[in-house]
Amino acid sequence: MSKQTTEIVTGEDMQESLITLAESSISKIEEVVTLLETDSVQGLSPDAAAKALDKYGPNELAEEKKEAFFIKLLNQFKDFMILILIVAAIISGSLGEILDASVILAIVIINALLGVYQEGKAEKAVEALQKMAAPEAHVIRDGKLQVIAAAEIVPGDLVQLEAGNVVPADIRLIQSKNLQADESALTGESVPVDKDADFMSEELLGIGDRKNVVYSSTSISYGRGTGIVISTGQKTEMGRIASSLTSIKQEQTPLQQNLNRLGKILGILALIVVGVIFGVGLLQGGDPLQLFMTAVALAVAAIPEGLPAVVTIVLSLGMNRMAKENAIVKRLLAVETLGSVDTICSDKTGTLTQNEMTVTRLYADKRVFEVSGTGYIPQGDIKSTDENEVSVSQDVLDRLFEIGILCNDAILRSEEGVVQMIGDPTEGAMLTAAAKGCSRDVGAVRKEHPRAGEKPFDSARKMMSVASTTLPDAPYISLTKGAPDRILDRSNKELTSSGVIDLSDERRQEITEMNSQFARGALRVLAFAYRHHDNSEFEGMESDMIFVGLMGMIDPARPEAKESIRVCHEA
Repeated sequence: MSKQTTEIVTGEDMQESLITLAESSISKIEEVVTLLETDSVQGLSPDAAAKALDKYGPNELAEEKKEAFFIKLLNQFKDFMILILIVAAIISGSLGEILDASVILAIVIINALLGVYQEGKAEKAVEALQKMAAPEAHVIRDGKLQVIAAAEIVPGDLVQLEAGNVVPADIRLIQSKNLQADESALTGESVPVDKDADFMSEELLGIGDRKNVVYSSTSISYGRGTGIVISTGQKTEMGRIASSLTSIKQEQTPLQQNLNRLGKILGILALIVVGVIFGVGLLQGGDPLQLFMTAVALAVAAIPEGLPAVVTIVLSLGMNRMAKENAIVKRLLAVETLGSVDTICSDKTGTLTQNEMTVTRLYADKRVFEVSGTGYIPQGDIKSTDENEVSVSQDVLDRLFEIGILCNDAILRSEEGVVQMIGDPTEGAMLTAAAKGCSRDVGAVRKEHPRAGEKPFDSARKMMSVASTTLPDAPYISLTKGAPDRILDRSNKELTSSGVIDLSDERRQEITEMNSQFARGALRVLAFAYRHHDNSEFEGMESDMIFVGLMGMIDPARPEAKESIRVCHEA
């Protein structure tokens, strides 16, 4: 009977796709489809997908090879100081000092076991993170939409993407509609990036400039699209980053360098002591064997055998303290390295900040309003900075919020007290602000005023407009949000608590100055306007508009960020 064997494809053995992601970004869709032997409508057949899985391997990052317990134990004896202690124990034992030899060996063994134990705890914590359920993906195979585990995706698969999806692999888009991707996990940029399947460049572009591709582990914040998988697993951009991290050569920590230096100095001094005592004794006519034993005993006594154990215990305490703060330290000596850091390079988005855009200021009805609360939890107040009653401007604020609600594709969901935002962070911030200050319910506004038309945002116009036919004060109305300068250029009137008035040059200057003031405060500013129409054709929807107001928003710093920076400065 022949023994059947199964070949396992690892991240290192996984073959490169027939076309790289960078090459696909400057190639026509037809060329990509041909090279990957797929179909832009039907996708791969089940047989072709199975063969591709065997060829390219699962869509997973390669796990770091585990070291056997025996190897881990041996690695604990690499330090020069430990080697000196082992030699000292052997010499002590050969001289009949069994107790001294036993104590030294016990210290060495305990030190090694403690180091292995701490590394094992860290590895188990990392394994627990890696075993978290892999996301699913929507793929088209044989013309049928299927939901499969992301690990089963292969180059050539046809994948559908929509707002809220995590991108399962590196994908070349073949269709897109108002698609935006949150690439903060890859680039650190918190603002969603516009994606366009029809975008073409004649030269290879950097990761952040490829508008017709989306990357593994990023997320879709707006719109929808379809694309062909180019790279999976270790061959994705995220996989390449992971590979570069695992290939970094491990260098000795400052403590290791100092201990090794100390060990060498002590070793040299011990040899000098042995030589001097032995030589002087011989000159005085002493017994050579007795002199040698005395010299060796003095040399052994000069070695601080308790130092490695003390260092290990101190580092273990530091590791446990960090573990309580949810910081996993895999190598014991890394604790000391962290203590030697004098420069910290930190990601901003999601690390120093909450990665949750928040509206903090409004400008409407010639007044500035401050908005309290942070994140997407709709808790907070809206107060005028000039101490006038907000109710004076409530109608204007309601119109501002209505535009923010309707000219918006984001969704806020609350499950078990946790608010989840799906879509563009900026639009999520607008919904949250409306929930805080609008006199009407956000859901009710959307339900009562369904969208009758739309002009999606694009980087040329820097505006987005929607049409509605059911607002109470006009049968046909268009609502627009966008860059303040573009909105002002297309507005000729302004909404105030006294009604609609002409937008004078003086008021334009005041609004422009307020926009600059918001921007100087590190706020991202959007302007809002609307226009009435005579019929459902909505002609000139982005001209002769009525200006309503401004919203200023920011990705707020984490509450603990300031204290953390202070602690770092004082460390």
